Amino acid sequence: MGQCPACGRGRLLRNYLKPVDHCTHCGEAFGHLRADDAPPWMTILIVGHIIIPAVLSVEQSYEPATWVHLTIWPLLTLLLTGLLLPRCKGVVLGLLWSTGAPGSERA
Repeated sequence: MGQCPACGRGRLLRNYLKPVDHCTHCGEAFGHLRADDAPPWMTILIVGHIIIPAVLSVEQSYEPATWVHLTIWPLLTLLLTGLLLPRCKGVVLGLLWSTGAPGSERA
C-alpha cells in the first residue's frame, strides 16, 4: 500500500499527501500526475457511507444523548478521513499512471 505502481517497491507519497517526483527504486516519474479533487471526493463518499448508517443505527437502538453524538461522530469522521485520504490518493494516482489518462503523460 502506498507503493510505486511500476515496481511495487518505492514510495508513492512522501509526508502525508504529497506525491514523490519519481520512484527512488525504479525512477518512474510521478510529478506529472494530478489527482486534483478525486481523492477527497472518494474519501467523503466512503466515510459518508460508513458514518451515516452507524449514526442512524446507534440512534435507533440506544437513543444516546446529543452530547454523545456530538462527541463520537465528528471524532470518528476525522479519524476515518485521516486514514482513508492518503490511500484514496494513492489509488487515484495509481489509476492515472496505469491508464495513461489525459493530462498525465509520462515524462
